[in-house]
Amino acid sequence: MRWLAACLLTLFLGAAFARGPAPHAGTVDARSLPPEARQVLARIHAGGPFRYKRDGVIFYNREHILPSRPRGYYTEYTVPTPGARNRGARRIIAGKGDTGSPATSGEYWYTANHYASFQRIRE
Repeated sequence: MRWLAACLLTLFLGAAFARGPAPHAGTVDARSLPPEARQVLARIHAGGPFRYKRDGVIFYNREHILPSRPRGYYTEYTVPTPGARNRGARRIIAGKGDTGSPATSGEYWYTANHYASFQRIRE
């Protein structure tokens, strides 16, 4: 009986991992974002200026939660966290979309937990 239970558990876990990571977790209306995130989104649309030197660097999607795209497709931007002494965990990730520019792509994701999950931003 233990052997059967072990086999079933192995099959279940194997199937779960074979599916890969979970997709991004739904969407969020831009108006529902924290005010700091709305400000960063406006700066992305304007092409800057940005507060942190790491803003606009390539986001590698190592977590494989966002759709797979070629390297360099995504860029990341820090969303300041009030009271944090560092950059905090909040980010907006921008894709290049059909326009080739994060400023006009319309392709944005928000994470409040340092890439553990994402919400697609609806504008």
